Amino acid sequence: MSEQAAPTEQLTKKQLKADHPTWCPACGDFAVLASFFNVVQKLGIPHEKIVCVAGIGCSSRFPYFVNTHGIHFIHGRAVPLATGISLSRPDLHVFVFGGDGDGYSIGGNHLNHAARKNVNLSYVIMDNYVYGLTKNQTSPTTPIGRKSKTDPRGAVDQPINPMAQLVASGATFIARTHAAQVKHMNEMFERAILHPGFAVVETLSECTMFFPGAFDDSTPRKGGTFDLVDEETQDMQSTGAALALAETPAPGKFGVFYETRRPTKNELERAWITDAQAKAADLSEKDLLRQRFAAMR
Repeated sequence: MSEQAAPTEQLTKKQLKADHPTWCPACGDFAVLASFFNVVQKLGIPHEKIVCVAGIGCSSRFPYFVNTHGIHFIHGRAVPLATGISLSRPDLHVFVFGGDGDGYSIGGNHLNHAARKNVNLSYVIMDNYVYGLTKNQTSPTTPIGRKSKTDPRGAVDQPINPMAQLVASGATFIARTHAAQVKHMNEMFERAILHPGFAVVETLSECTMFFPGAFDDSTPRKGGTFDLVDEETQDMQSTGAALALAETPAPGKFGVFYETRRPTKNELERAWITDAQAKAADLSEKDLLRQRFAAMR
């Protein structure tokens, strides 16, 4: 994200909290919200520089519960809105929150293009393998055979592989974590926020109402395995190595799959604007726009 500015005072959880969260009891999203509060406080991000954007879904209620600049947008369109905010205000820390439906289904196309453009923002996708807000419907990540209101005989469509999709799309920071592994989640969020470019953290967040036990196989206290990526042996800038990690059988690996540095959309556009202004006798940005619009008539 953008370079840190020295805050005038240490941000507190009391300052960050807004309305009381209304998720169902034991929903994994509670832990994600708490982790976000912890990391933002630790990094000392100025209160007025935080922007939270979300679409539609249980997890997309995030801006309601965070006392920052925030906006709720239409289903699947949070990322393009956040892109505009990031490009127009590069001094802000832009966060997008959503779920598997908002991010991988109706918003999947926007996810791909923001990733390839390397827009400077952090995207937390809370994946629970089900449409919970609409009361138990099959989502893009629902396992084959799982029954729901839309697939009463069991899901038949191949679920997407979020990590493989993100690698192929060109995101420059791709990580996977688990809402029940708070320390690890804190670390992934912190690294994503500090990364300059399009950073995505796929976060498994159990829906205790409509898909309880979905992630038991990756929860050690329930007999599962939380298997971490070995960054000492993994080539973190290899898309091939990241794709191989993405193909690991369920419950898969957790940690950073891919991390690289390339110019952000923000940097490239700013350089283009600066160059255009230099060639236009120091005209303002508004004057340049007026000239462009006039030439298009």
